[in-house]
This record gives sequence, structure tokens and C-alpha cells, in this order.
Amino acid sequence: VALGTLAEVVRGRAEPTHLVSYDGRPAVMLAVTKQGHANTLELVERLNAYITERNRLSDRTGVRLVLIDDQTEMTRSALKIMQTNAVYGLLLVLVVAWVFLGTRISLLTAIGIPFILAGTFWVLGAVGQTLNVMVLLGAVIALGMLVDDAVVVVEGIYYRLQRGMDGIAATLDTLKEVAAPVTSAVLTTMAAFLPLMLLPGILGDFMKIVPFVVTVALAISLVEAYWMLPAHVMAMRISFERPSRMQVLRTRFLHYVRVKYTRLLVRSLRYPRTILGGMLVLFTLAAAASIIGQIDPRLLNDPVARHFLVRTDFFASDPVRLFYVNVEMPIGTPLERTLDKTLEIEQRVRGLVRPGEVREMLSYAGQMFTDTAPLQGEHYGQVLVSLNPKTDELRPVETMVDDLRAALTGIPGPTRLYFQELKGGPPTSKAVSVKVRGDDLDEIRRAVAALREFMLADGHYHDIADNDTPGVGELVLRVDTDAVRRAGLSPLTVLRAVGLLVDGEIVAKMQHEGEELEVRVRARPEPWQDIAQVLREPLVTAGGQPIPLAELVVPQTGTGLGNVRHYNFRRAITLEAEIDKTRLDTVQANRMLQEHWHEIGPRYPSIDLDFSGELDDIQESLGSIFQLMLLGVLLMYLILGTQFRSYFQPLMILSTVPMAFTGVVMGLLLTGNPLSLYTMYGVVALTGIAVNSAIVLISAANDRLAAGMSVLHATLYAARRRVIPILITSLTTVAGLLSLAIGLGGESLLWGPVATAIVWGLFVSTALTLFVIPLLYRTFMRAPAAIRPGGLPEHTA
Repeated sequence: VALGTLAEVVRGRAEPTHLVSYDGRPAVMLAVTKQGHANTLELVERLNAYITERNRLSDRTGVRLVLIDDQTEMTRSALKIMQTNAVYGLLLVLVVAWVFLGTRISLLTAIGIPFILAGTFWVLGAVGQTLNVMVLLGAVIALGMLVDDAVVVVEGIYYRLQRGMDGIAATLDTLKEVAAPVTSAVLTTMAAFLPLMLLPGILGDFMKIVPFVVTVALAISLVEAYWMLPAHVMAMRISFERPSRMQVLRTRFLHYVRVKYTRLLVRSLRYPRTILGGMLVLFTLAAAASIIGQIDPRLLNDPVARHFLVRTDFFASDPVRLFYVNVEMPIGTPLERTLDKTLEIEQRVRGLVRPGEVREMLSYAGQMFTDTAPLQGEHYGQVLVSLNPKTDELRPVETMVDDLRAALTGIPGPTRLYFQELKGGPPTSKAVSVKVRGDDLDEIRRAVAALREFMLADGHYHDIADNDTPGVGELVLRVDTDAVRRAGLSPLTVLRAVGLLVDGEIVAKMQHEGEELEVRVRARPEPWQDIAQVLREPLVTAGGQPIPLAELVVPQTGTGLGNVRHYNFRRAITLEAEIDKTRLDTVQANRMLQEHWHEIGPRYPSIDLDFSGELDDIQESLGSIFQLMLLGVLLMYLILGTQFRSYFQPLMILSTVPMAFTGVVMGLLLTGNPLSLYTMYGVVALTGIAVNSAIVLISAANDRLAAGMSVLHATLYAARRRVIPILITSLTTVAGLLSLAIGLGGESLLWGPVATAIVWGLFVSTALTLFVIPLLYRTFMRAPAAIRPGGLPEHTA
């Protein structure tokens, strides 16, 4: 018997699970993800070349390829910002060196920078690293510090050459004097950076290459300062027998700086309590400005108080020029209807954006991309809005989303409509992500509803969503084994019959024209108006008698579960939201939610909350940063204690750390940058940089004390001798990062705070170091000889 006489044989396709529309036409969406070793920029260039080549044939194929979004625009922008700021930083370093040292010596100092960077990149290549934004950030941070040791060495040679010494004698005498403090200064900087390579979590994975780049560059800079630079200076045969007019002016200027500084220092030494008390007050105010906003976030909304309080945004980053409009339709909405509503929203968005803002738009139904995982279902829709690169004329992403949110609220049809913004920097979850855990799903849902109600009424939270997907209506059939046995059938026969009636059964697979086909057998589709009509379909017993399916099963209707998610062995629904970070930060937002839960929690005795998301990343990074900072300080203390052979003098040097923190807070208040984890990263790195000035100052004072000077004279003569190299090293470091800090070559919320922390912290700590460290040295070196290096007696003038 031919199969065609028993059945209708047709070739067809499965029902679509996703629909995509571009510019009102059907489309297929492809997401391209590169492999780890691939060069992103080269990959996109090859894709663009392929698209151009294929589109030449579009008249014949009827298919056109379009690049909807290109995330390398952000990479290119970041690289451009870093490269531009690196060039500006290098030029500023040269200017500072020229002002203090002259053309030839500043050029000799700058010659070492390409050598050091080349050696650093060679080491990075040897260990398998690629050139990326983080490597460039490490190079920019190190740029100003690369010449610090060289400046101290070359300034010592310069100082001696001016006083008539020959080149070799000047070089050897300089190295003998500064080798120990310069090496200690470089080692303490390494000690501050190296522990950051141990930082765990997302922030550690994202930034661990930065301390490696800085450490390698500093190590190579020592080689350049101790061997290459002196050889270059002697080869140049620098002589001051016939100084130029500029050199005469430079000599007068340096002499003026030394004399003026010494006179100010003498005056300040007369008021030790005032100076030390003022420093303590400044540090207290800086600590208060950074803490009060955390204790009471409402103060940040006060227009006057917010100018004196540091705003916190732990993961402040540059937004990606891309966002999604997420659409959730009622459960059971057909895929085509979801796509129609998504296209309607796309048209609304097109009418609200300004010319030149949008690069491309794409609408699709059947799935929704989220921060955690894509959601699948016919009732999910999403509009992808890709924006053109940022210019002064275009609105920021946050402003666009806020304007669209107000305009799209209240569109009939969707059960939920919210926005999803992408952030640059390390991948993080939403600011608020709380898992509501329990055993009874209905009770969990009531608790989620109570939390959602609080978040909506509070006003600080927006784009509130959860992953509780309601199920669809279902007809559950349980086999009546007694009835089946009386009819002479088997339960398997009944189950297969139900499957053949509803969905069919795959009975074979075959190949046809290179395509695999599945052979599905199912009952002839009937125009059922109600699913209950399925139960009236008859089955034939062994005796040939028909019996309705309803007599063989026990039916039950209801709503099924959309999904069942567990977290730590209990059912859980995750509630997520974004916050207005200009009014409060992630920690405060989660703390407010926890405080509200303490009030309503007794109503739900079997429910507990687990706060995760961005809060997890923050807490992990915060705890680790402070531990690693302490480890770095301990390493610095060991290095300094070894050099100075003293327990107390390293503590005197480390007093520059709170001075540096004071400068960081002042910089954040003046620039308006938030206190972020990247800023704290810069503070930790700053601890190793800020102590360098104090090291060379106290080392010079110890040398003079050992030569027989009194404590007062040793303090003054050391300060007068070291003020110029301290100013040069500090100003070159500031100059190297100034462009990045003020956004001269392009602004970045990710890297700008790191540079701002180091620039302002070093600027303030250097100014305070020049007066506070001599004061501390004179005050505490009057103590018993046991605490002084070598137990030297104090001489009187």
C-alpha cells in the first residue's frame, strides 16, 4: 500500500521561535564574538571587507549584509585617548625637565623613555601579552615616574658640574650619594604596585596587567639611570664655563627657589604645633568628606552639601553607545504579535531621537538579551539601538534613555517595558541584584512584590525587573490505569496517541540534497476551538471498539511554571534594578533595601535575601584593596627599615600617605569625579609614589647628621639641597598624568579618576612633604640616640 494512500505527505518547516526585522524587512541576526587571541580591530576590518564584497552581489542574491553595531568604536576611542594623553604627557615631562635642567640634559633624560618603553613592551610580548588599553594605561601611569630616578641622578651630576667637578668624578660622587635612596624609592613604588596583581574578582582580572607594566618599566628605568644616563652625560661633555643667557636665568631661578623655600621652612619650623595640627585637620576633613555621604546619602541631594562631600560610584565607567528597549508581552502572546509591538516601539523611538544620534536599530522577538543570560519565549521582544560615537552635539546615553523612558511609559500592550544600558570597563551586574529565596513560590512572589513596591515608591531605583517568568495555561493528563487495563490497552499506547494528536512523533531522519530532514508523524490537524476537544478523539481497543480518550485519562487544567530557579538549594527569584548614581551609590542602595526588609521581613518568615550583583564585586574588591594596601605598606616599611636601619624613620616617611589621601579628596571635590574602585586603585598606587620625596629628603638629612651637623642644620641643609630634585620628580610624574586627569586628550570616567587620584595626591603630598617631613625630622630626631641611624650623638651648632 502506497504511503500516500494512508497519509498526507508534505514537506514543511518547523514553527519559528525567533523573528527579526531590520528596517521593516525580515532579517537574520548574527552575533560575532572573537577568540581570545584575535585582534579585535583587524577582525572587524575583515568583516567590513567581507560585507562590502557580498553586497556587490545583492542585486542577484536579494540579500544585503549590514553591520548593526561595532563595539570596536569604543576600543578605538579608548586607544586614541590613551595614545593622545601619552603624547601630551611626554611633552609635558620634557617641558618640566627643560625648565629645571636645560635642553641637553632634559633631552638626555627623555632619551631613556623610548628605551624603557621598548624594553617593557619586549617583556610583555615575551610573556604573551598584547597591546591593549590596560597596557597603555600602565605605560601612561609609569611615564612620569620613568624619569624620576634619572632626574635625581642627572640633577646630582648637574649640581656638581656647575661647581667645577669633571664628568667622571661628578658621576661617581653622585651615584655614591643617591644610589641607596633612589633604589629604595623605586622599590617602594614597586612594593605598592605589585600586591595589586593579587587583587581578586572582576576588577583584579581587568586591571592586573597595570601593576606588571609599571613594575617592569621601573625596573628597566633603574638600568637606564645607573648605566646608560651617566655614559650619555659624560659623552656630551657638558660644561658650564660659558653658560648661555637661558642657563644664567635658569641658575638664578633655581637659586631663588632654594633660598625662598629655605626661608619659608625656617619660619614653619617655629610653629610645629600649628603645622602638624593643620595637617591633621586637613586629613580629618578629607576623611569626613569621603565618609559622611556614605553614612547619610540624603545629604548628597542637598545643593550646598554636595559641593563638600565626595560622591561615590564604585564602578564608574564610560557608557557603551548602545542600549536595549526590553519588551515583555503577556504570556501566550503569539510571536508575530510580539514582533508587531516591538516594531511599534521601534517607530516610537525613531520619532524621539535626534538626527545623527542613531547608527542602526534592530527589532526581534522570541528572545531577550540580559546582563546574565538570554531569555527565550514568544512573549519576549527587544529593540537594539546602536548609537554613533559621542560628540559634543550628541546626548549622553543616560540622557537619551531618561528621555525615552518618560516618553514610552504607558504604551498599551506590554506587561513590562524597561531599558538596559551597557557599561564599559569590567563586566558587572546591575547595581541592585537581590535573590529572594524560599520554599513556597507564591510566598516568594509576594515578597518580591513588596520589595518592588518599595523600590518604585522610593524614586532612586529604575528599570526594575525580575526573572520570574509566569507559565502558560496547560492541560495535564494523568493516565487512568484501571480504565486503560479494562479497555485492553497499555499506558504507553495512550501516551503515544496523545503525542501524535498534539505534537507528533519523529520516527526517522533522512538526507535530501545535503540537508537532514526529520520525518514526523502526527494526526491530521483538526480545527479545534478548545483544547478539551482533544479528549473526544477516540482510540481503538483490541476488540476494535472505539473509546474516547477522556475515558482513559484524568484531565486537570491550570497554569504551569515558566521556570524554576534555585540558588543554594532553595527556590529563588532574582530582583534587579539600576539606580541614579548621582544621588546614591550601589552600597547605599542595597543598604536601604536591606533596612526596608528588616521592617517587612517578619511577614515572610520563610524568606531570606541574598544580595549579589555589583555589590558582590564591590565588597570583594573593597576588602581586598585595603588588605593589599596594608601588604604594600608593610613591604615599604621593610624596605625603608633596611635602608635607614631604623624602626621610626620609615614611619616618618609613611606619614606622607595620609597627606596623599588628603590631596586625592581635594582633587575629587574640585573636579567632580566620583570616588570609585579605580580611584582607590590609584590611591594604593599613590602610596608608593608619595614616599619618594620623603626618602631622598631624610636620606640627605641622615648623611649630614652623620657628618657632624646638628639636627636643625642637617634638616635645613638637606631640605635646601633636595628641594629641586623633589620638585622635578614630582612635577614630571604629575606632568605625565595631567593630560589624562583633566581630559586634555579625551575624557574617560574609567581612567580619569586613576590619574586624578595620583596627580592631586602627589601634588598635595609633595607640598606638605617639603614642610611637614623636615618638621617631623627635627622634632623626633631629638629623641634618644637609640632611634637614630647608627646611634649618632646630636651635635649643637
